[in-house]
Amino acid sequence: MTLCCSSSHLHLLTVLDGNRFFGNRKGASGFGYLLSQKPTSFQSRISCKITSTEESKSQRTLLDNASNLLTDVLSGGRLGSMPTAEGAISDLFSRPLFFALYDWFLEHGSVYKLAFGPKAFVVVSDAIVAKHILRENAFSYDKGVLADILEPIMGKGLIPADLETWKQRRKVVAPGFHALFLEAMVRTFTDCSDRTMSKFEKLFENDNSDIEIELDLEAEFSSLALDIIGLGVFNYDFGSFTKESPVIKAVYGTLFEAEHRSTFYIPYWKLPFARWIVPRQKKFHSDLAVINNCLDELIKNAKETRQETDVEKLQQRDYANLKDASLLRFFVDMRGADVNDRQLRDDLMTMLIAGHETTAAVLTWAVFLLSQNPSKLKKAQEEVDSVLGRGGKITVDNLKKLEYIKLIVVESLRLYPQPPLLIRRSLKPDKLPGGYKGDKNGYSIPTGTDIFISVYNLHRSPYYWDRPNEFEPERFLIPYKNDSVEGWAGFDPSRSLGAMYPNEIISDFAFLPFGGGPRKCVGDQFALMESIVALSMLLQKFDVELRGSADAVEIVTGATIHTKNGLWCKIKRRI
Repeated sequence: MTLCCSSSHLHLLTVLDGNRFFGNRKGASGFGYLLSQKPTSFQSRISCKITSTEESKSQRTLLDNASNLLTDVLSGGRLGSMPTAEGAISDLFSRPLFFALYDWFLEHGSVYKLAFGPKAFVVVSDAIVAKHILRENAFSYDKGVLADILEPIMGKGLIPADLETWKQRRKVVAPGFHALFLEAMVRTFTDCSDRTMSKFEKLFENDNSDIEIELDLEAEFSSLALDIIGLGVFNYDFGSFTKESPVIKAVYGTLFEAEHRSTFYIPYWKLPFARWIVPRQKKFHSDLAVINNCLDELIKNAKETRQETDVEKLQQRDYANLKDASLLRFFVDMRGADVNDRQLRDDLMTMLIAGHETTAAVLTWAVFLLSQNPSKLKKAQEEVDSVLGRGGKITVDNLKKLEYIKLIVVESLRLYPQPPLLIRRSLKPDKLPGGYKGDKNGYSIPTGTDIFISVYNLHRSPYYWDRPNEFEPERFLIPYKNDSVEGWAGFDPSRSLGAMYPNEIISDFAFLPFGGGPRKCVGDQFALMESIVALSMLLQKFDVELRGSADAVEIVTGATIHTKNGLWCKIKRRI
């Protein structure tokens, strides 16, 4: 559940915290017409070609040159002497934007100005600068264009909310993710994962196959994540692994439209009467109405059975035996948190979309990475067998013993961060640190500057990681320091003893799987625990390998990093 502050950008690449849609399932029409992204093979993901400035200029189209000229005229001088990467609009049609940002990072440095169309953007690939923006000066920035894209869907939910609304709602939402709730959710994670594994086992029986079956695990993980978030957030069982209700269709339709908006360069949906004239906009508003009606009914039912009490007492309830342990129940029963139905609906919608993302994404890429590293896959299964046995259930106690599975999850988030970019907009003038090899005097930025914090660049930076493109879950057990990066404290697992996972404190902001600072994801532990449970239960019962080569798995991005045609795998019952 990525209820972070994370996210994207002005119709080039929005990284909605948690918006996920798979074009090959749930009646989707696919990603074929998303303007900004073209599938990229695995190999080109791992080793992005660095193009020199002169070579890049020679390859630009007339549209590219016009875009850069427009930037220079309208906003080119606002960011002073900051290194400049002149963007190519044509890149939007050739590969995901964050790959180009990585190339320019290696060429221009940790902080650079990106010229793209009517304005310039600042791209940050430096831990010290990221810490300044996300933690040290957090309230000098908001979400900028992200709020414009998400507002029709999430309203004033935590992700797109303005600072004042965010401060009020954070006080209500954050306490809901308390220890006893998370412990109770382990049972939900286990029950939902068990239903998915049982579905796989029945496929063997129906096919009379003792050898292997082929499944799109990305789609299966998407259904699993939706079921978990429905039960955990508002006590609603989507049952999406066995049925496709109108509500489920509406959820995926809404996610699809959000992703479409994040990657379409011109916001045509803002035109007068677009919602009544354009077929896809009519469908979007129809889908939204279906979801709103469902949420309104759930809110109404929860309020009719309200048992108001103090937050401390809510956190001490017997969640193990509570019939409704959902976050909605917590919010409705919290004394002093009276809120109108609209705000509750916005909170629930935000968590529905955000909570659907991280599990589906991390499980997809974890399996993808494990399938290429048989020794690590074997090590993971040995740990699962040691902790759970071949038929044992996951409990709160033995979940903590699945250490290697946890490292696999966080390493998958390092290599495939969800989202790959965080966006901020300055609310007042600020001075950013210069960053590694940047101007020691720093860079002055005016009010209204849009900033991309490239999580992808940070997570694969050769300055912060040894062998940054390699899948090495064990790396998180070993301290790492680069003395040439002045001011960076290095990666030190002992820095935050007791932390559930390697976080931004342990890495001094070089690792941001759930963001950082005050607007960090409030559902980070929820997301991590459900990922550990689901991956462990898959590996407990099945061997997994890709159908075909890793190069055949093409990547597309809109709101998140996902595959073009699903993650098709061959699974076998473990003997």
